[in-house]
Amino acid sequence: MKKISSVFTLLLSSLFLFSCVSTKSTIKNIDDKAPLPTLTKDNTFLITEYSQDSKYGYDPDYPVNVFYKNSKDENLNAQRYLNALAGPKGEKIFYKKLESCCPFPSKRTEMGAGFLDVYEITWVGLQKPLKLYLNIYERGYLLIPIGFSAKK
Repeated sequence: MKKISSVFTLLLSSLFLFSCVSTKSTIKNIDDKAPLPTLTKDNTFLITEYSQDSKYGYDPDYPVNVFYKNSKDENLNAQRYLNALAGPKGEKIFYKKLESCCPFPSKRTEMGAGFLDVYEITWVGLQKPLKLYLNIYERGYLLIPIGFSAKK
């Protein structure tokens, strides 16, 4: 009886997961032709271009697509990206991963779906923490979101 219950729970979980994933992605800024970012000597991404879109990074439909491939640590590119950012006046930023959310279809995962990672960003003097959405499964142009600067 216990085995049947476990199998039933697993089936329900699978159905729930796949019923929550739309058959069409809502992410608007995926670009498989975007160049792979250059790494600095500090093992961060070299990012020089600023986004002109106020939704970039702040909206789940316009996440930062950091893409990872062939890495033992799936969070490595997210860290490389976040470590390349600073506050608007060059302030050191602090970040922590809050959650994963917003399932979307992806051909780059075994289960056919990916999740966005939500990071809380702060720096000394910032009154209210910011949230950035990062996508480790897909590729896109890496830009500096509005309200941030490049780390010097």
